[in-house]
Amino acid sequence: MKKSYLELNTNEIDSLLTVLGESSFRAEQIHNWIYDHGVVSWGEMENLPQSLRDKLENMIPLHPLRITKISGSDSKSTRKYLFETLDGQNIESVLMNDRKRTTVCISSQVGCAVDCKFCATASMGFIKNLSVGEIVDQVIHLQTQSKSRITNVVFMGMGEPFLNYKSVIEAAKILSQEMGFGARRITISTAGIVPKIRQLADEDHKYKLAISLNGTDEKSRNTIMPLTKTHSLKSLIESAHYYYKKIRRFITFEYVLLKDVNDSPEDGERLIDLLRSLPCKVNVIPYNEIGGKYNRPKEDKIHAFLHSLKHAPFTVTVRWSKGTDIDAGCGQLAVKDLA
Repeated sequence: MKKSYLELNTNEIDSLLTVLGESSFRAEQIHNWIYDHGVVSWGEMENLPQSLRDKLENMIPLHPLRITKISGSDSKSTRKYLFETLDGQNIESVLMNDRKRTTVCISSQVGCAVDCKFCATASMGFIKNLSVGEIVDQVIHLQTQSKSRITNVVFMGMGEPFLNYKSVIEAAKILSQEMGFGARRITISTAGIVPKIRQLADEDHKYKLAISLNGTDEKSRNTIMPLTKTHSLKSLIESAHYYYKKIRRFITFEYVLLKDVNDSPEDGERLIDLLRSLPCKVNVIPYNEIGGKYNRPKEDKIHAFLHSLKHAPFTVTVRWSKGTDIDAGCGQLAVKDLA
């Protein structure tokens, strides 16, 4: 399949410039236009000769993605973007403005193989891993769309980031080193791929780690997250302890609250017991409904669950997802139609 320029490695870029009869310093110029200025076309690179821009335009696409649809009005704090890849696949990303923070939620795969029963992306099945360029390009495009500077990047869009580990880590490095995002501004979320949590710790990556927990015992978690059969809740918590001992950074546990599944005060008490000795933060996320068998608990049930965590030894926050009116909330991303 034809690559875009953004997906070329250093050797491939050198070879391209040699074929064009250009000096290697052109690579640095192009690099600056992409990462410092976020240009979307060859024609915008004003310090490149027009003849070179024309040759590149005819020879290779600059970007691997193009925006094909935007959901949410310009006045909204949350907007969803549909991208098409060069091979005709589609992914979604979300841009969220919240006072001093501007966050992008990006995808790492087309579809997802993990099959969490409450997540819309699971309905797509797994189609492919995104390349490093396709991951980074989401941020580049969304920065051109944002009225303010993006401050935070979260790998919480379509796909399981740790099943595309190599590309996700390489993309995070580019975001950090080339686009100025500190490691603390980049969060990588996982449904619980235990060996990769340990690998992240062993490689001493400083990005923030978020784990989708959503259950307090093996049986209930396995019902909604079948990967629990492969990566047990026990092994997941052990890997979280391993990560903290190595990296010394709090993990954020995401806990999606599902009616009559994991929303009882007893679940809250088990959650405390499960995480008692682990320095961490818990985000309770009232479920964003997608028209399936699961529902959001009633308000009184949510309050009762939160009350059971009142004396938890860890920080508890409630995250009401933004953009649910355009299916841009947590767990709602899925390419349903392109109309």
